[in-house]
Amino acid sequence: MADRWIDFRSDTVTRPTAGMRRAMAEAEVGDDVFGEDPTVNRLQARVAELLGKEAALFTPSGTMANLVAIRTHCHPGDEMICEAHCHLLHYEQAGYAQMAGVAARPVEGRNGVLTVEQLQGLIRPPNAHFAQTRLLTMENTHNRGGGTIQPYPQLEAICRWAAQHGLRRHLDGARLWNAAVATGIPPAEWAKHFDTVTVCFSKGLGAPVGSALVGPKDLIQQAHRHRKVLGGGMRQAGILAAAALYALEHHIDRLAEDHANARRLAEQLRRFDLLELDPPWPETNMVFFRISSRWGSPQQLADALRQEGILVLPTAEGKIRLVTHLDVTAADIDRFIQAMEKIFRQKG
Repeated sequence: MADRWIDFRSDTVTRPTAGMRRAMAEAEVGDDVFGEDPTVNRLQARVAELLGKEAALFTPSGTMANLVAIRTHCHPGDEMICEAHCHLLHYEQAGYAQMAGVAARPVEGRNGVLTVEQLQGLIRPPNAHFAQTRLLTMENTHNRGGGTIQPYPQLEAICRWAAQHGLRRHLDGARLWNAAVATGIPPAEWAKHFDTVTVCFSKGLGAPVGSALVGPKDLIQQAHRHRKVLGGGMRQAGILAAAALYALEHHIDRLAEDHANARRLAEQLRRFDLLELDPPWPETNMVFFRISSRWGSPQQLADALRQEGILVLPTAEGKIRLVTHLDVTAADIDRFIQAMEKIFRQKG
């Protein structure tokens, strides 16, 4: 066993850097439920500025931020249109149904990417028998799609169609920072097509906790009430907000390193005949691959890698997901490939 674990399971496993820890220790704090935490207020103003919106709300998690957005946009009995494999549908315990009384109408995309043609005809007519189609949600980058970036012209066309039909528009932008760095399109350009956007600080940016919901002031005021009833009111939260502020200032541009490491990883994995990359090429910081049943299952490979001090995530689709992040280096990629060679050699 190696003396240091290499963890490819998610970019949520990152630990605060020394500079971030100092910022947290020195943070000026107050009671945020009273709106008196100066560091939280600075964070909310900064993220609203970066996303080109009037206001922002700091939340403990992206799951809460997405749920707050849905409750803000919809009434019980309304319906939202979403991509069939989006995070909001699969990994948030159907909070939209449990806590907001909203129905979901999933649409199958290609690696998480939709086209406007797929959505035409999905808005239900005004009839007492039907749910009212109220909201369109999108995810960028798309987790289960393989860290894919929504093509900007398609996203723009979809949001234009939604606006023409009176739909509210929400973006789950947990990894929007990755999309911005990979494309060179600023976050505000992506965000301008949506009424509300969520962004995460605890994934690629490396903060320990936190997300934000941004949008117009009136919607964020409503969102504040929804955050409260969901238990998201925090007191001296400036300690956490300081980490997010540090991440915004120091860790956005470095996401390009994660993308480069993902490409390096994919190039090396192509050497193994028993593996198939799916999608075939990483667009950001995620690599997904299938392993031939002739060798074994994804879980068996994950177990073998654990014996080498490497953690990976088998997924429900029969794949393994690898995520590059702040705590994964190019040398770690090489060590992973060496471990793969050893495992395949041992099993013939």
